[in-house]
Amino acid sequence: MTTFKTAALPDGRKEIDGNIYMRDGKGGLQPIENIAARDLLQDETTRKIIGHAIPLSDQVARFKEHTFDDIGAFEAILAQEYGATFGGKKGNKTLMTVDQLYKVEVRIADQINFGPELQIAKQLVDECLNEWSAESRPEIRSIVTRAFNTDKAGQINRAEIFMLLRLEITDARWQEAMRAIKDAIRVVGSKTYVRCSKRDSHDAPWQAITIDLAKA
Repeated sequence: MTTFKTAALPDGRKEIDGNIYMRDGKGGLQPIENIAARDLLQDETTRKIIGHAIPLSDQVARFKEHTFDDIGAFEAILAQEYGATFGGKKGNKTLMTVDQLYKVEVRIADQINFGPELQIAKQLVDECLNEWSAESRPEIRSIVTRAFNTDKAGQINRAEIFMLLRLEITDARWQEAMRAIKDAIRVVGSKTYVRCSKRDSHDAPWQAITIDLAKA
């Protein structure tokens, strides 16, 4: 049976004058005998899971730190011994074992926002669609709708915006709208991702070594 490190979470109980209480969601104290058994079981289960999650999260954070330390040390050796730098465009790089069955990829992705030019682009695109009316293809209307509709967090759908830029439409206003979209793009930072992969043989597909809980 697999064992996990567990963080020592408080049990949430408080003794006052010989009576046991637990705080509710508003911070008030409730006698434990007034709390439903299912809620106590839910509390216990939640604390048990979080007790495992905290040290696991800390371990992943340490893994990430060690990974970049190891890659940095490797690059320093290359620079010192060979006067060479390691990595591709924007610092992307791939490290691989000699047998090419294991690899570590480092990818740097730009984080972008859109400036006020995007609203100008939307107005121009709307003008095009209104004039084209029935002549415009339904799939183009669908892409436009998805592109300029914000998601639940109020964020523009970036993937659909970039899909608009790939459409080959020669209308002058459409071209002007695409220029406005390009002008609206603001690179506000970058984020570094590490992806580890393995395969059983040289002709086998790569399999991700999953660290993301959502994909495990």
